[in-house]
Amino acid sequence: MGIRRGGSRLLAVLAVSVSTVLAAAAGAVAAPAVAQAATPAPPTQDPFYTYTGSTPLSQVAPGTVLNKRAVSLTIEGLTVPVSTEQVLYRTSGEQGQPTVTVTTIIRPLLSLGTKIVAYQMAYDALGAECDPSYTLQGGNNSDSTGQEEAAAIAAYVLAGFTVTVPDYEGENLDWGAGQESGYDTLDAIRATESYLGVPASTKAGMVGYSGGAIATEWASELAPSYAPKLNIVGAAAGGVPVDFAHNMTYINGDQDWAGVIPAILVSLGHAFGINITPYLSAYGQQIVNQVAGECIGSFAASYPGLTVQQLLLPQYSNPFQIPALVTVLNHLIMGTGGTPGEPLLLGVGNADGTGDGIMIAGDVEALAHEYCQRGVSVTFQEYPGLEHTDAAVPFELSALTFLETRFAGLPEPGNCASTGTGNSLAPLPTPSS
Repeated sequence: MGIRRGGSRLLAVLAVSVSTVLAAAAGAVAAPAVAQAATPAPPTQDPFYTYTGSTPLSQVAPGTVLNKRAVSLTIEGLTVPVSTEQVLYRTSGEQGQPTVTVTTIIRPLLSLGTKIVAYQMAYDALGAECDPSYTLQGGNNSDSTGQEEAAAIAAYVLAGFTVTVPDYEGENLDWGAGQESGYDTLDAIRATESYLGVPASTKAGMVGYSGGAIATEWASELAPSYAPKLNIVGAAAGGVPVDFAHNMTYINGDQDWAGVIPAILVSLGHAFGINITPYLSAYGQQIVNQVAGECIGSFAASYPGLTVQQLLLPQYSNPFQIPALVTVLNHLIMGTGGTPGEPLLLGVGNADGTGDGIMIAGDVEALAHEYCQRGVSVTFQEYPGLEHTDAAVPFELSALTFLETRFAGLPEPGNCASTGTGNSLAPLPTPSS
């Protein structure tokens, strides 16, 4: 559920290219604009990622800044001289436990007031070397989508936004854990506001594609209950995995995306405290061991034709008869955690009449319709003929315009009147033990 490295046209067609960013930086500072970047220490070897305070985390409020540092922003191997800081902050895990993670705060060269955009990258990771806080410093440049999405982030910075980029999978890389991703995103905004010394009434927006859409969408529906003081003016989510059970069925045996299946089983297993080993075949255990610690660029297309049935023992050939898995999948159906309080942009490609190859267009439409029924202003966009990676381009362009108009206070009528009902998002029936 990410933008696979090498397949994206983002760097070529986004309105603001990396070269524009570097040129803008060169004109704004007297020192040389760019320099070859040094390789940062990976998160597993960097003490900044570890909380060492004496106060138990359970006694620290979510969004509290625990540590801070200045870092260098690196795009395409070059250091960009814009103010970039990182903060370690307190947040919450999938099961509500107190945790910590890091967000990267990139400030614009010129700005009229503070406007914050939380940009959730599609880093889809089982290893800390995929964290945005690391890749934005130039780490793991050969196996990460971070540099592709850096161009999109640069567009917001040049538009005058302060961009905060959270490691929303948390310290345990709980990829796909929707509630945790949402908590981490909301707390990144709170931590950013605290670090900048601005009030919770400061306007904030959120955007994310694919894996980043998980964090963005869940943050939008959890905000009224988890972070009600935040002033979120709009959220844009593209390539949205609304119902994991549907997505798993769609990509089962696929040539390009089947490697996502074992990776998501691993990440959801440790996010929800489920031991998946008793369900795995010998081959499944082998694949699980291989994907552990990898980024999506390494595993998504590495197992063409792989089926979930190959991963599981014969008695579990129907994964939707595993009670623990069904409970998790139902828990992660979007729209079940609350109602967003801000206008939404929801986008998805449709290359084959079902979806973009991994995300299902009818599911995204159904989520849009559900929110419309609850009174949310929703703009639903479907990109005909575009597969998942290519659909990121029109989405990113629409998202920037959408959020700029939200911050400007312009009305957002949405297109609820023309949005269909989409697919059923009914939960899976609970199997007997």
